[in-house]
Amino acid sequence: MRFAWLRLADDRILIEQLRLIYANMTITVVPTFPAIFLLVWTLGQPGNWGSLLAWTAVVSATNAYSIFDARRQLARGLVAGDARRLLRRLVLSIFVAGLSWGALAFGALGNTTAVGSILVISVLAGVSGGSVGLFAPVFAVYVAFIAPLVGLTVARLFQLDDPAYAAFGFIALFYIGTLITQSYMAGRAVLAAINLRFENLELLAKTEAAQKNAEQANAAKSKFLAAASHDLRQPIHAQGLFLEVLSHTPLSPHQAEVLASARLASEASGDMLNTLLDFSRVEAGVVEPFAAPFKLQTLLYKIENDLAPVANAKGLVYRSRETSAVIHSDASLVEMVLRNLVSNAIRYTEQGGVLVACRLHHGMAVVEVWDTGIGIATENQLEIFREFHQLGNPERDRRKGLGLGLAIADGLAKTMGHALTLSSVPGRGSVFRLALPLSVRPVQLAPASAAAHASLAEVRVLVIDDDDAVLAAMAHLLRSWGCAVTTADSIEQAMAQARKSRPDVVLSDYRLRGQQTGLEAITGLRGLLGDQLPAMMITGDTAPDRLRETLGSGVPLLHKPVAPEQLYQALAGLLAGRQAVGA
Repeated sequence: MRFAWLRLADDRILIEQLRLIYANMTITVVPTFPAIFLLVWTLGQPGNWGSLLAWTAVVSATNAYSIFDARRQLARGLVAGDARRLLRRLVLSIFVAGLSWGALAFGALGNTTAVGSILVISVLAGVSGGSVGLFAPVFAVYVAFIAPLVGLTVARLFQLDDPAYAAFGFIALFYIGTLITQSYMAGRAVLAAINLRFENLELLAKTEAAQKNAEQANAAKSKFLAAASHDLRQPIHAQGLFLEVLSHTPLSPHQAEVLASARLASEASGDMLNTLLDFSRVEAGVVEPFAAPFKLQTLLYKIENDLAPVANAKGLVYRSRETSAVIHSDASLVEMVLRNLVSNAIRYTEQGGVLVACRLHHGMAVVEVWDTGIGIATENQLEIFREFHQLGNPERDRRKGLGLGLAIADGLAKTMGHALTLSSVPGRGSVFRLALPLSVRPVQLAPASAAAHASLAEVRVLVIDDDDAVLAAMAHLLRSWGCAVTTADSIEQAMAQARKSRPDVVLSDYRLRGQQTGLEAITGLRGLLGDQLPAMMITGDTAPDRLRETLGSGVPLLHKPVAPEQLYQALAGLLAGRQAVGA
């Protein structure tokens, strides 16, 4: 038995149609049992009790089987591979059920009162109409039920050779035509709903697959950036330290000029790597804002002092309007956002200028960075906040950066909960707006740091790193500051050195040989020398999981390449903290 004329898309859809029928079988069929016993009680006469009871047994058995089979199939679980077999079983059982209901017409019509005949026709009409909702999901099932029921009923009405019954027969034919049309239309609606559900599921699966692929690609990108960044940071870090040591030696004017150029090149490389680090920190979610009141103008002065000369070198006018606003936020993170915005404005402006201004609006200080640059088309205004996305730089000119500045600015703004918006007209310029909350408390002056003037003379430093060039550069630099330096390229060697001479402070790289880490080295040394041993990690690793791990360790962390001044201040601060604890 084939049902190709059903035009079902596939067995997945058919099994869902069958599921609907099975699920509604109980609530639709159970109410027919009272109707059966009402008919028997109403139509029963001394001459027809036997036929009525036989009919009752047959129709009750077919109804009970339909309910039992529906529950059994649902309990087993419906699979697409069984769809055609289940359809054949259902059509056969429902055809038998339709025959049993149609048999009522032959057994009762003409053998009871007029009122009884009307009751029989009404019940059969009600069963025919009620089955539309149950069997409409599969049109063939409805036809299998209604054809024998109505066929036997109409045949009996015309067989009685009574004009009144014949009229009922014509009405029945019209009625069944209407029901079949309703069933067909309802079936199409159910089929469309199931098709739409599967389309939505497929779309969701494709979306989830695309998201998974994007996440895998993003993870691979982050892993590559972290590995590349680490490998590049090592030699650049060593180079910076050697250049610093070299600057304190006697040099001719020409050598001093070459050294200055080399240091500028090294600093430029370090700036690019630090940009990657900023992006990695934002991406890893390890940036934690520390909000406090600060004067916005102090920050704007600092940015102007650093970046106005860059604008002047391009022939641009840099202007900054003064403000007395006191902001409640993380000053260092706000500075990073604004610095990236201003740098971006200068980078993409060839004539005209850049304006940094602040206006108060609804209890917020809105910092605006205006430029007269190339502008950004509406369709590109969301894209520019993606990492490595640049406009007008197909040749990837390094002087135009890495395409991370706006991604970092956007990520930091979201981390702080501040709105960063953009308005732009292509060919005329852009304005970026950062909304900052005003502070209700005055600015508190920080106490002067003793680390700024601390001396590192005679401080015993243990340096752990598996890169010989870095070890040599660190040893030269620290000794130029008066430190007593010992070096180690592994945890075992560091432990041996510490047993010979107790260090005052430990500087360790994160990645060491044999899959060991600086955290393990510091933990081992503190187990040997005491938990109060000052220690710091210096790493070129920017992988998000590494950033989260080191942040949770509580050990201070510097990222290669470290500027000598930064290293000096960090060491002095670490030792000052130890002395404060000892006091």
